[in-house]
This record gives sequence, structure tokens and C-alpha cells, in this order.
Amino acid sequence: MARPDRVEIVDVGPRDGLQAEPGMVPTADKIALIDRLSEAGLPAVEAGAFVSPKWVPQMADAAEVLAGIHRRPGTRYPVLVPNARGLEAAMAAGVEEIAIFGAASETFSQKNINCSIDESLERFRPVADSAMAAGMKVRGYISCVLGCPYEGDVAMESVVRVARELDAMSCYEVSLGDTIGVGTPARARAMVDAVAEVVPVERIALHFHDTYGQALANILSCLDLGVATLDTAVAGLGGCPYAPGASGNVATEDVVYMLDGMGIETGVDMTKLVDAGQFICDVLGRSPTSKAAQAIRASI
Repeated sequence: MARPDRVEIVDVGPRDGLQAEPGMVPTADKIALIDRLSEAGLPAVEAGAFVSPKWVPQMADAAEVLAGIHRRPGTRYPVLVPNARGLEAAMAAGVEEIAIFGAASETFSQKNINCSIDESLERFRPVADSAMAAGMKVRGYISCVLGCPYEGDVAMESVVRVARELDAMSCYEVSLGDTIGVGTPARARAMVDAVAEVVPVERIALHFHDTYGQALANILSCLDLGVATLDTAVAGLGGCPYAPGASGNVATEDVVYMLDGMGIETGVDMTKLVDAGQFICDVLGRSPTSKAAQAIRASI
């Protein structure tokens, strides 16, 4: 397939970016971040997760966040949901799109959601069915597609198997996550090629972390395969609480800058995006890891 003319950016900063923060981020600041990303023209902003506050305390206020945001027409606000209880809470909060999240690594699955891969898939089926019966969209995530913090290399066959199962659950899209950021362009391309044998490439998304500084190169290597949806995080926020040493997601600003330079449309206002990143970094008391954001602010 040809390189896409337009790419959809899913900013996961308010969820994946903030979930590993050691200090609690005030609910009002989470709401303000989401609203700023909406105003920047992001077509999708991952607003939170309805998970156990015992395991991910940063997401305990998901319902309050969803109640407080200004829902901009043209922007979706998906949330992560691990089980039936989470789905009930999401429905009560007026969520229109959920994501279910599995892993291609047995050990990571146990550490992350306390069950095997097969058990996780059995748990997700009724959740997906109930969500779709209620008119909700369902997205599927796969963690550790290019490496696991506990097992090292992950078999391509495992990635393909989980992708096939999520597709069979009628997930409208499958997001492939390099959770610890160990992928390189050739490996990323080969992985997408393999998954595209069981899930149409137009329904594949990429979710790359930038631990080794390879995320942009990995994305670029996969664009020519026809991938047109990218998960990113404003200011490069993130890390996984169950992946020791993993750094943040690829920065939304860096991805948008690259795509703009390639003539690929995103619909994102870079000035407002950089401002949103600086806002949350001021809240967190740090600088953006985005090179593009640093350069743009230095030139002002």
C-alpha cells in the first residue's frame, strides 16, 4: 500500500502518559489537559482508564474527568476497560468508546492484568460483546509486540495470534504496542507485515515508546505499509508501571512535526499542541522530552 495522505493521531497522554506518575495529578489539571488537546484538533484523546485504583491509583478519578471535560465535536474520548466492572463504570460515565488491552507476552500479561493471555482473551470477549451491544466502539491493544521487560524477545506468532483474536471480537482497530521501546525499523516493519496477514492494515495502529530513540524511525518504516493511525503522547509523557525502565511514548509534537514535513495531514494545530504539552509539564515540574516542542519554544 502507498504511504497515507492523512494520519490520525490518538493522543494517549492523559491516560498512558499520566498513569505512571508517582504523584497524584489533580483532576482539574487532567481535565484542562484533555480540553487543550481537543482544542489543538486531536481527533482522539484517551481520557482515562476504568481500572482498579488499587493497581493504578492515578486513574481513580476517571469518572470525574469524563464528567468535567468539554467534549469537542470531532474528537473521541476512549478509555481503557479491563473487565465487566470497568465497562459498567464506563457506561455510567457516558463513554462512547472503550479499549481492551492484552499482551503478546505471558509474563507481562500476568504482571499487568493478573491472568494468562488465553484467560485475558476469554475475559475480553463478553466485555467487547456487551460494549458493542450498547452501541460503543471497541479498540484492541496488544502490549509487548517487539519485546518484553521480563521475557526479552517476543515470538511474532504470539503477536499475530492475539491480533487475530481481537479482530475476531470485532475490534474496529488493533493497536500494536512496543511497550518498552526496543524495536528497530526492520523489526517493526516485519511485525506489521505479519499482523497485516490477519488484520487489514487500515485497521492497524502503532503505539511506540521511545526508550532507545527509535520510535520516529519505526513509525516511518511502517507508513509505507499503509498504517494511518498512530498513538502518541503530548510532551512524550509516559512509561508503563509494569515495564521497569520503559520511557515515555513517542511525543505527539515530534510525530506531527515529521508528518507535516512529509506533507501528511493530521489536522493538529502545532502551536496549541506545544502549549498543551508545556501546560502539563509545568504541572508535573519538568520539561517536555519532545525535541520539536523544545525547539519551537526556544524560537519564540
